[in-house]
Amino acid sequence: MTALFALATSLLWGLADFGGGLLTRRVPALTVVVVSQSIAVVVLGALVAATGAWSEAGPQLWFAVAAGLVGPVAMLAFYKALALGPMGVVSPLGSLGVAVPVGVGLVLGERPGLLQFVGILVAVAGVVLAGGPQFKGAPVQRQALLLTLLAAFGFGAVMALIAEASTTLTGLFLALFVQRVTNVAAGGTALYISVKRGAPALPSDGFPYRSLPAFAFVGLADVAANGTYALAAQQGPVTVAAVLASLYPVVTALAARAMLGERLRAVQTAGAGLALVGTVLLATG
Repeated sequence: MTALFALATSLLWGLADFGGGLLTRRVPALTVVVVSQSIAVVVLGALVAATGAWSEAGPQLWFAVAAGLVGPVAMLAFYKALALGPMGVVSPLGSLGVAVPVGVGLVLGERPGLLQFVGILVAVAGVVLAGGPQFKGAPVQRQALLLTLLAAFGFGAVMALIAEASTTLTGLFLALFVQRVTNVAAGGTALYISVKRGAPALPSDGFPYRSLPAFAFVGLADVAANGTYALAAQQGPVTVAAVLASLYPVVTALAARAMLGERLRAVQTAGAGLALVGTVLLATG
């Protein structure tokens, strides 16, 4: 079940990042974060009310608050980095955040077996290559690199925090709701300050209402990914769950191939193959 939930996380995060990257090319990144997460708040609020999850409120929700404060910073940094490009560098580097939850797992005493350790190394190498790192061509702007590393650390921190925020399914609904409310509050404050300083909140032609389904998909896929990751971390070793959940650059690359007609380079194909081998090693080890 750990492998199943973690791989579902990769699928959801990969598609959410693809959608978020596309939206950010037309709409300011802060607006994408606030609108998409606001939609997620409405849906999660309904789930919390329907399941009576409020009864499971406790001190562990502070982990969800912390994840909610870190999340918007990471998403904003990542979307801005994707907009600056090149995506072939930004996408794989963003997955390096896996080091945070893996490190937490090791500190807490988890010790993967030899086969799993090899699987971790193979899978991480595959993820980096699947993003299609551009060893030649357009130089990477320093700002894009710094934003990507900030996003990677933030994503890893959110993974570690949300895994500690609940122990039951209904508690997970509440934790995700608290996280998203905090996301919207933090992101909304940042958007207000940004507008006060003269930055636009919307494109010149106004809010793209036709893109509302895309906003909804990005927000709901992202929150669902956090949920499946939390379940994966509860079911098995965090070191395994975190690595499998970080295969999302493979999904992003495949989505770009299917929806934008981007051709996979040889290095990306090799990376996808390595990621698959690493997944099998982790799942069977």
